[in-house]
Amino acid sequence: MTEPGVDVLDTGGQVVRLRQCRPGDADQIRTLLTGLSAQSRYLRFFSSGTDVVEPELARLTRPAGPDHAAVLAQFGADLVGLGSYERLDGDTAELAVLVADGWHGRGIGTLLVEELAAIGRRNGIRTLTGEVLAVNTAMLAVSHGLAAGYDPAASGVVGIRIATLPGEAALAGLDARARNAERHSLLPALAPRSVAVVGAGRSAGGVGHEVLASILEGGFAGPVYAVNPHAEKVCGVVCYPSVDQLPEPPDLAVIAVPVPACAAVLRDAAHRGVRAAVVLAEDLGDAGRLDRQRELIRIARGASMRVIGPNCLGVLNTAPAVRLDATFAPHRPLPGGLAVASQSGAVGVALLDGASRAAVGISTFVSLGNKADVSGNDLLAYWYDDESTRAVALYLESFGNPGRFARLARALGRRKPVLAVKSGRSRSGQRAGASHSAAVATPDAIVDALFAQAGVVRTADPDELLDAARMLVDQPLPAGDRVGVVGNAGGLNILAADAAESAGLAVPALPDSLVATLPATGQRNPVDLGAGCTPAVLADAVGRLATSAAVDSVLVTLIAIRTVDPTEMLHAVVRGLDTAPTVPAAVVLVGVADPPSRLGARGVPVYPSVERAVRAVGHAARYARWRHTPPGVQVTPPGLRPDPARSRVRHQLDTAGAGWVPAGTAIAVLADYGIPFPGRVVAAADAVRTGRDLGYPVAVKPATGGLVHKAEAGAVRLGLSGDGAVRAAVAEIVAVTGQPAGDLLVQPMIRPGVELLAGIRHDPLFGPVVLLGAGGTLTELIDDRTVHLLPLTDRDAAGMWRGLRIAPALRGERGHPPVDTSAVEQLLLRLGRLAVDLPEIAELDLNPVIAGPGGVTPVDVRMRLAAPEEAPDPYSRTLRPAR
Repeated sequence: MTEPGVDVLDTGGQVVRLRQCRPGDADQIRTLLTGLSAQSRYLRFFSSGTDVVEPELARLTRPAGPDHAAVLAQFGADLVGLGSYERLDGDTAELAVLVADGWHGRGIGTLLVEELAAIGRRNGIRTLTGEVLAVNTAMLAVSHGLAAGYDPAASGVVGIRIATLPGEAALAGLDARARNAERHSLLPALAPRSVAVVGAGRSAGGVGHEVLASILEGGFAGPVYAVNPHAEKVCGVVCYPSVDQLPEPPDLAVIAVPVPACAAVLRDAAHRGVRAAVVLAEDLGDAGRLDRQRELIRIARGASMRVIGPNCLGVLNTAPAVRLDATFAPHRPLPGGLAVASQSGAVGVALLDGASRAAVGISTFVSLGNKADVSGNDLLAYWYDDESTRAVALYLESFGNPGRFARLARALGRRKPVLAVKSGRSRSGQRAGASHSAAVATPDAIVDALFAQAGVVRTADPDELLDAARMLVDQPLPAGDRVGVVGNAGGLNILAADAAESAGLAVPALPDSLVATLPATGQRNPVDLGAGCTPAVLADAVGRLATSAAVDSVLVTLIAIRTVDPTEMLHAVVRGLDTAPTVPAAVVLVGVADPPSRLGARGVPVYPSVERAVRAVGHAARYARWRHTPPGVQVTPPGLRPDPARSRVRHQLDTAGAGWVPAGTAIAVLADYGIPFPGRVVAAADAVRTGRDLGYPVAVKPATGGLVHKAEAGAVRLGLSGDGAVRAAVAEIVAVTGQPAGDLLVQPMIRPGVELLAGIRHDPLFGPVVLLGAGGTLTELIDDRTVHLLPLTDRDAAGMWRGLRIAPALRGERGHPPVDTSAVEQLLLRLGRLAVDLPEIAELDLNPVIAGPGGVTPVDVRMRLAAPEEAPDPYSRTLRPAR
């Protein structure tokens, strides 16, 4: 039975297990401590004697708690490192780390600190501190890699400070380490030097037989072995009775045996020293068989072996030095620059087939199957430095750690495009929750936000994905969203112009100087050359448009007619586009029985319809804009008071439990985060006196948290100008709500402005998100909102309001006074910090928020608390747990 813990990768891609110390580890820890060299003991304990061993042993093996944690690192059965912290006061703890002699330089110390930081975050610890001898260069290197702060050295001792919530520099280092480790770990699976097929059957049509045949037909660059105890040869390859009897341990074992035999085969492979396995067996993850899947991963982790699958189609790598096709897909794709990962084997086949038909070359293909071990996140890390890959395409059905996915995809997207199809879009009728924030932040809306933040090109289906990939793999990126349309198909030109708007593209009028040189006199864009256009005229017009500074991309529309040879017209397009090799282009060709997929040396894509072509150009333009936009910086607004806010929330949970909180508590928490809220929460009997104090006119509404649509329920009274009006309003509200003892919120009337909705939702998988939208009573009908995962940068906050359809009203267009948009951004940044600091806030609605020239004022609030569901730690680089 494997001890509870997490699996991580050292710098060489080997699996190390981290788990909390327990009393039963005493003998092994004692052996490690007493076996240290005198120099190692001195560097760790500032003393070279062994008298430190027993006190340290007692400290490490006592039960874990919020103030104490001790973690050990194991490689197989070997104890290779120890780490611990002890809380000093408040949110600070003292850190200590030790790596066994002989294990230095493999990143063990860094892994221990990262795990202790993760435990500390869960226990409210914000800073790990420690004292390191100035001569302890190894530990100082570890702390430097973690972006630690340093205190001046005194008497040869350096003080270090490490934030448990990593900042941008620390995250960059963490992700670089993860990418390096993942690449080393996955090389045996994706670029193996030798391969064995276990279960290579003699009969054609069997999975094992077909995978072996595919490997051989693909010309794999290294040795290929077949394992079948009942055959001498399969596909001309000598068979061995078991993995144990192979002449060498292969890098990769493709396991094509029935489900019950998988564990025994994997155990043999582990014993033989195999580094990676692809498990093709179906249904290991189905109900009743998960134990088998867990057993496979336990076996693999114990041997530092990575597993792809089970229930998968296999893997493929077209690099000339590898030439591996270990799949049973029906067609072998062309080599090229698109890496593909699919969680579905069927969709994977569709993507490979579509890529072949569209002449999109594939660098790597991975069928993920059940994702028991290797996931999409692992592959994003691998492809970051893969020279053969120029773009990445993903078909996803689920996320394991979406926060980590966002960071990996964002980093990868800065150097090569990432495209994705995510299935399981939610319908509005399936929205959960009883608040605006829950209704707005559906899982699919959050996925949209995640992809947008990470620069992922989200497409509706595999066909659209491949259309976009054709523009992004081989074409240069557009410098902007202006597209020039030219061709001999006037009707298609008009359809292209119509499609451009919905694709986020502009079809600008061309300058007089360019129009004067075109044969289609007076046409500003699109340019219709007419059915009688010759190849020479077409080449000249395309070249002039492509070299013009007036457009960022070119769309050529062609319709085949009997009077002109289509082949000559296509050659003319190539000649015209060759004059501007840095300008992206697409071609629409209609009326040809067997049209080409691409044109010219740079592979200009040819599409069967203007809609598909324009949509692909739009995806390329949006990706280019994201890639060239600076990411922004994380900002901490002034005046935050998280400690009193945390005390209020804990007191509310302790006394009343989870649920909607009284408005007074919510208002106090907002004030702690510098979000002022007008008015007072008072008993019904004090409403009149409060109205006088605030000054008429006033508004009166219930202060309960459970009512979503107060105005629609008739529980809001506005513009009350006297004592009598307030008394009457109180009576009416009591009658509507049926709660005579309930508190009321009495507020001064706020000057009218643009009504917004702002809030927080804590998603159990994605963590906290911040939302902004058009507010007021029509918020659901208008359906104008943006959602953003955390952390939030200054550019993110600005982009949220700019992305609304009501942004022109905020900017002061069409007769509206301009809103103080910097105040809107400050509100979002404060809500973002509140969401991070207080994960117990399950939902927070501020609706409406009145935005005007003088700032923003929320005038209604609803807050729901709950014990936070533990979302996957976005800062963790642990491997998927065996499940």
